[in-house]
Amino acid sequence: MATDRTHQRRGRITTTTSPARPATGMQLGVIGLGRMGQIVVDRVLAAGHDVVAFDLDEAAVAAAAEVGADPADSIADFLEQLEGAKRIWLMVPAGAAVDATLEELEPHLEDDDIVVDGGNSKFQDSVRRAESCPAAYLDCGTSGGPAGADLGFSLMVGGPEAAYAELEPIFDAVATGPDGHGHMGPAGSGHYVKMVHNGVEYALMQAYGEGFELLYEGRYDLDLEDVSRVWNNGAVIRSWLLELCEEAFREEGTDLVDVADRVEGGSTGTWTVQEGLEQEVPVPLIYTALSERFGSRADDGRFSRRLANRLRYGFGRHEVPRRE
Repeated sequence: MATDRTHQRRGRITTTTSPARPATGMQLGVIGLGRMGQIVVDRVLAAGHDVVAFDLDEAAVAAAAEVGADPADSIADFLEQLEGAKRIWLMVPAGAAVDATLEELEPHLEDDDIVVDGGNSKFQDSVRRAESCPAAYLDCGTSGGPAGADLGFSLMVGGPEAAYAELEPIFDAVATGPDGHGHMGPAGSGHYVKMVHNGVEYALMQAYGEGFELLYEGRYDLDLEDVSRVWNNGAVIRSWLLELCEEAFREEGTDLVDVADRVEGGSTGTWTVQEGLEQEVPVPLIYTALSERFGSRADDGRFSRRLANRLRYGFGRHEVPRRE
């Protein structure tokens, strides 16, 4: 059953229609309504909570309002709509955008408020922000990509344990469920675990790429979609990435002929390798995968790079550079 909620703000009246929600639902403010931020909004609403949504893109705010969020047209309007202790989820690009958003928020935050950074921030930046933020600051590594719209994300959370416990209903909603999120430790640990996760991802993509390149260039004329399908059904190396390999070959063809050799990204892998050097922990597979990714920007001709390029679309819906 739907309920109409009318809000009067600064002389205007807006009415939104959304599903009826239980009285025990929480209120969450979400800033940043790109692909991942919109999924956070959708899943939190579906779990019976209220959402106040803001983005610099008015169309993104309108899209969030259509599914039941309360739209805000500015940070001031956003803060005005949050009731009681504020629970805010940031899903903005890592780096300067996070600092700029916090600069606007911090004068209005108190120690009983909670801020979650769900982006791919560098863990050292999260430690710095946690120390300066008036509110409890949770760094939340988020994995799952746009596929999380249906399944939910994997969430790795660092920061005060009490703040994490307070937001567990929200994490349950955004993640695959209670088993899909965990408190990793103090400030920075959530983004630290996500950083290493991404380094592992690089190495796995490289391994699949090299294996399929050998099959492609090898002795037999193989249907790589068929190979992927067989491996995905019971083989030791079955995985979601391998399912995305199967998708890539099905949609692009065995030779991936239109897919460029260039593989974008690299920041989190670089951070992982740097941390390995600082901690004197050898990470040769991750380093090699990172080197291959950078090498793809200087020369071409490698099938493994074409596959890695297409896999980034599979899990993150990143644009696929194409051959000219």
